[in-house]
Amino acid sequence: MATPKKCEIVLLRHAHSTANLKGVLAGRDNTVGLSPRGEAEAQQVAQVLAQGKFDAIYVSDLKRCKQTIAPLLKTTGARPVASKEILEMDYGTWSGKPLSKLSKMPLWADIQSRPSTVRFPSGESFAEMSLRANQAVLEMAKGKSRILVVSHGDVIKSIVAYHLGLPLDNFQRIAIDPASLTTISYSPSHLISLNNVEHLQRHSESPKSPKSAKSPKSNQRDIHSLGGGAGRV
Repeated sequence: MATPKKCEIVLLRHAHSTANLKGVLAGRDNTVGLSPRGEAEAQQVAQVLAQGKFDAIYVSDLKRCKQTIAPLLKTTGARPVASKEILEMDYGTWSGKPLSKLSKMPLWADIQSRPSTVRFPSGESFAEMSLRANQAVLEMAKGKSRILVVSHGDVIKSIVAYHLGLPLDNFQRIAIDPASLTTISYSPSHLISLNNVEHLQRHSESPKSPKSAKSPKSNQRDIHSLGGGAGRV
């Protein structure tokens, strides 16, 4: 039997969005685009990605992901493949609501400690999201040497957890910042780099945070263990 071709999977989370700036859970709201900070991040990450080649580029079919990859496409002329399988999680009735309020809901504790048991009201479960995303990425990697996958915080965290062999209940321990790069070698699975943001400049925009949280400083990271958070602030 022939040995499967090894593929380098580069995972890019969309850049800082207007929802990150406002501190709301965007979900699949396709009106959410990049913030001014995110537009700068998209340019910065494009400079790094343009130095290499990809057999294929797959992008979540949402505005903020398309805007993140636009500078790279303009530079390289590459044509991405839109994929619904790597869309943001369907948060149902939680979509569009402030994270400061959501973090006080009874379901929040299970989201942090037992996400494998959680289904969002009128939405998707973490288990369903993880299954569709990981099945899609494994299929995307077949027969290719290097691919780029442009997606969302929780989706990328679930992919990393799968390749590390972590239970889904532990995936909230993984941080994936806006415009970060995570690289996995497959198969077999090896994590090469996680949440790489060395290409990004420091910034000053801060999202609204729960009242119980301290105001973030320039060397801190906004972490909401749902949706991925707004990254370094």
